[in-house]
Amino acid sequence: MSRVCELTGKGPMTGNNVSHANNRTRRRFIPNLNDVSLMSESLGRTFKLRISAAALRTVDHRGGLDGFMAKAKPAELSPGALKIKKEIEKARASA
Repeated sequence: MSRVCELTGKGPMTGNNVSHANNRTRRRFIPNLNDVSLMSESLGRTFKLRISAAALRTVDHRGGLDGFMAKAKPAELSPGALKIKKEIEKARASA
């Protein structure tokens, strides 16, 4: 399983560990990913996603999965999240 957030596209970054003696060694900064189930109000069902903690706070701030997907850029979403976005847009258009 790749360490990439399905909603924001956030992935591992690289940097340096810097010791007290200023020695530098390479390291990875890995995003804080969580397996969550998010409910879509317009579709009336839940979706299991692997998202970062920051993305989870953003979903809550925007009023749930439907609100997040309305503002999300398609380039950042995973293929599975893109399908969810299209389903939500279709359900909102018909309602």
